[in-house]
Amino acid sequence: MSAPALRIEVVYAGPAGAVRRELRLDAGCTAGDAVRASGVLEACPEIDLARNRVGIFGRLAPLDAPLRDGDRVEIYRALMADPKEARRRRAVKAKRN
Repeated sequence: MSAPALRIEVVYAGPAGAVRRELRLDAGCTAGDAVRASGVLEACPEIDLARNRVGIFGRLAPLDAPLRDGDRVEIYRALMADPKEARRRRAVKAKRN
């Protein structure tokens, strides 16, 4: 008897828009397995798993993290600006106005 299939969602919010894929994978699969099986890497060639980090429901996770039924694997892209620096610039600008 085979292991039950897990319902997994893989999402990536790229510069051209969001990509969302739902798939079923065998129990024991990992976050990396889900990303590769989803086809997101082919649809978004800018993703490099050596640089882009992944998470499960908003929490960073390694590619070898095991998945559970209903998990959402998220592929993150690099920040365009340091959030602290951006906040400082907004504060300085607000003081000027």
